[in-house]
Amino acid sequence: EVQLVESGGGLVQAGGSLRPSCAAPGFTFDDYAIGWFRQAPGKEREWVSCISSSIGSTDYKESVKGRFTTSRDNAKNTVYLQMNSLKSEDTAVYSCAARRTPFTSWREGEYAYWGQGTQVTVSS
Repeated sequence: EVQLVESGGGLVQAGGSLRPSCAAPGFTFDDYAIGWFRQAPGKEREWVSCISSSIGSTDYKESVKGRFTTSRDNAKNTVYLQMNSLKSEDTAVYSCAARRTPFTSWREGEYAYWGQGTQVTVSS
């Protein structure tokens, strides 16, 4: 069974940085594209970024472009979400998701496997 485990969330002041990670032990990680999604209190879950399986091409939600960077280390079965210049509106539970295809997608319905999420709180 594919399992995804997020870590690295936390509390940070506005303007600060965090780097959540998404670990995927026990399966052929480089067959999977990975997406990051977030859900703020009282809001729908929304796509944040994604990274393709092997080439590592990325795409980002407009509001995080230039501030967030997604990368992956297939040798460690881990994907990272470097978040800089954080704003209070970035506060949410961040979850990673996997789909067994090289290609990225912003559609959450196209991801079969999900982690439990990690809380990111940005204080203003």
